[in-house]
Amino acid sequence: MATLLRGEIPVILQPAGKAQYTGAFCPPGVPFAEVRRGPFDGKRDIVVRPDADGGLPQHMTFGGGRVVYEYDGRDTQGRAVYRYAPRLSPSHPEVMRGVAEVYAQHALKQTRRNP
Repeated sequence: MATLLRGEIPVILQPAGKAQYTGAFCPPGVPFAEVRRGPFDGKRDIVVRPDADGGLPQHMTFGGGRVVYEYDGRDTQGRAVYRYAPRLSPSHPEVMRGVAEVYAQHALKQTRRNP
């Protein structure tokens, strides 16, 4: 965990919730559960600093803005929870096409093993 300075709030990054993944791109043959997974899920070494009115940033971006996480309240430990936002992440369709390719290769290998 990161060392907190005065006023900073610890953050945890989580998979997308229904509000974030509804309507997100999911190629055929890929379980929709894959859409929820973000590349930084579980990361805990991040902090945010509230603005003057105590509010937290609505979005956090990574990878030059290609991966977006959306604020979703606080957990029982007082951490700010940010959830992966596939609909807002420019890299999401490209990543999902890669996931689809892996699933297709796996299905092909299974067919070859069990003719």
